[in-house]
Amino acid sequence: MRKLIVTEWMSLDGVFDAETMGDWWGPYDSDERAAHIQHEIGSAGGFVLGRRTYEMLAPYWSAMKNNEMGVAGNLNGAPKYVLSSTLGTASWNNTTIIKRDAPKEIAKLKQQAGGQLLVMGSAKLVHSLAGEGLVDEYRFLITPIVVGHGRRFFDDGARTTKLTPTSARTFKSGVLAVSYTPVA
Repeated sequence: MRKLIVTEWMSLDGVFDAETMGDWWGPYDSDERAAHIQHEIGSAGGFVLGRRTYEMLAPYWSAMKNNEMGVAGNLNGAPKYVLSSTLGTASWNNTTIIKRDAPKEIAKLKQQAGGQLLVMGSAKLVHSLAGEGLVDEYRFLITPIVVGHGRRFFDDGARTTKLTPTSARTFKSGVLAVSYTPVA
C-alpha cells in the first residue's frame, strides 16, 4: 500500500503562497534545505496536485531536460495525478486528470504498488483529502519568519486534526523540517 504524503513549505505563520516566496523562502536558502527537498521529491513514486499547483509547475518543470536542481528528472518522469473538474487537457508527460470522485480515485491509487504519493501545494485538495482520512503524513519545511500577509495553508474553517510528531530537524539556517501523522 502506498502512502499519501503532504509536503509543504511555509513561513512560521503558515504562509505558503508562491507570490510571497521572495519574502519568506528565498532568504533561507541553503544546501541543507536543497538536499532535503531533493530527497523528498526524488523518493516520490508519483505526485498528486490540484489544478492551480499543476498549472504553476507544469510549464516550468516540463521544460527541464537534465534533472535540473536534482528534482526535474523525477518531476518529469513520475506519474502525476491532477484533481480538477475544470482542467481540459494536461500537456505535462505522465499526467492523468481526475475529474470526479477524487477521494475514491486517490484511495484506489493508494492501493496500487509503487512509491509514496506526494502532494505539494494544493491546500484545498489537501483539506479535502484529509477530510476523507486519506492523508498519511504531513511534512513541513517551516522558515523562521512571520510574514503577516499572504495565503495561509491552514485557513479559517480548516478541520481540527490531531497530529503525532514523527520527526523534527533544524537546519543551520533556522528552517525546521517536521513530520506528523494524523491520529486515527
